Amino acid sequence: MTQHIPDFLYLGVDGGGTRSRARLQASDGKILGEGQGGPANIRLGLDLAWNNILAAIDVALTAAGLDRSVLSRTVAVFGLAGIVTEDDVIRVKARANIFNTVAIWPDYHIAAVGAFEGADGGVQIAGTGSSGYAVIEGKGYTLGGWGFSLSEKGSAAALGRDAIRTALEASDGLVTQTPFTKAVIAHFGDPAAIVDWSETALPMDYGALSPLVFRYAKLRDPVATSLLRHLAADCGRFIQQLVHMGAPKVCFMGGLALQIRPWLPQTAIDCLTEPKGDALSGALHLAQQLDHVQAAQTVDA
Repeated sequence: MTQHIPDFLYLGVDGGGTRSRARLQASDGKILGEGQGGPANIRLGLDLAWNNILAAIDVALTAAGLDRSVLSRTVAVFGLAGIVTEDDVIRVKARANIFNTVAIWPDYHIAAVGAFEGADGGVQIAGTGSSGYAVIEGKGYTLGGWGFSLSEKGSAAALGRDAIRTALEASDGLVTQTPFTKAVIAHFGDPAAIVDWSETALPMDYGALSPLVFRYAKLRDPVATSLLRHLAADCGRFIQQLVHMGAPKVCFMGGLALQIRPWLPQTAIDCLTEPKGDALSGALHLAQQLDHVQAAQTVDA
């Protein structure tokens, strides 16, 4: 039996610091396939990010019973961590010439579009990295998200970094040792091993320590508990700032959000609402808009 290949497709890609996701949709709205790949933050290197994006797309295509030959009639929207400047957009677009049409956005933009279905609202993303974004009267405003070396408070990477710093201080006798600080040192072997590790560690490697913090906080370790309280306070400040900027409500999203939400101050919780869709649904929403604009321009021409 000959497989029916859709005439036109939409593709949404969400590329974060730990993983990339792709979702393929037919022009009638039917979801055809989804896939995952490795990290796609372009600050990790465009070659690495692009290869992981393609891996996620290939999984989605396979799930749909299709191959890359259909990409030439696909409208694609990418939401990627690490997109900051127009040059970032240009560099990614240069790799994406296999698509019929493509648009590149920061990951927080597609998250906001998905969460509020294109309406006004704010998102605070707490994943490997962190960033805030608000759409107010149709215009986007960023908050934080300046990269791991400069920013990223309220993220798994920052939590892991703070855990290591505190454990090293405890090892030096500057703060009280606890079972948690000893567990962090034991994870690496000794303090000197941490130095060697740090020379090549990526934000996702720091973020991989976050489950250890939650585990010991559950055991009421005072250091682990303090770290989570500080992390939650940072997230709370960002959430309340988005509302101060004019966002009517905020969606708290990302891989760390569900775990840290119980630690948020009540003033931040009062600002939250549940998302109507995820980042990939936002990317697909934008892909359809892009297609409709192009169709209208063709008719006008």
